[in-house]
Amino acid sequence: MNKNWILGVFDDEDKMVGAFEKLLEAGIKPVEVYSPYPVEAVLVGMGKKTRITHAAFLYGFFGALGILGFLYYAAVISWPLNFGGKPFNTFPSFIVVTLVATILTITILTLLTFSVRAKLFPGKAPDIVHIRVTDDKFVMLFEKGSVEGRLDSLQRILNDNGVEEIVEKPSLP
Repeated sequence: MNKNWILGVFDDEDKMVGAFEKLLEAGIKPVEVYSPYPVEAVLVGMGKKTRITHAAFLYGFFGALGILGFLYYAAVISWPLNFGGKPFNTFPSFIVVTLVATILTITILTLLTFSVRAKLFPGKAPDIVHIRVTDDKFVMLFEKGSVEGRLDSLQRILNDNGVEEIVEKPSLP
């Protein structure tokens, strides 16, 4: 089922944030806000929270444990070398390798997690709402059906806060 969408396009972050705050006060919440870079006020206002930091911590914790376990197994259990009368478990020599390998593990697994959550994969057609949103425009997306009774209020608030254009689209990609 195709939905009708209303896009409010802004050329300035401050104007968009002002309109966003006025819309929230009026009880109109956009479905999504697109911007060329993250805008903290919008992320907080939309209630968007990420758990990727928790995932990265877990990847690092279990990655470090796994790497330390592998190093201990390789150097002490599987292939113990007695050189210069030093003990088999020379733990301080494991620290640098563990740190570097843990950072690599966190980076790769967090990138993979982000890509899966954002549904990014090679060959996927991009979902472009407005052609200039990745360049320099800020776009608020509203479902027309959810703001049907308050359409005049929506347009008034957007116009009062310096919207560049209001576009109605029958469907989005």
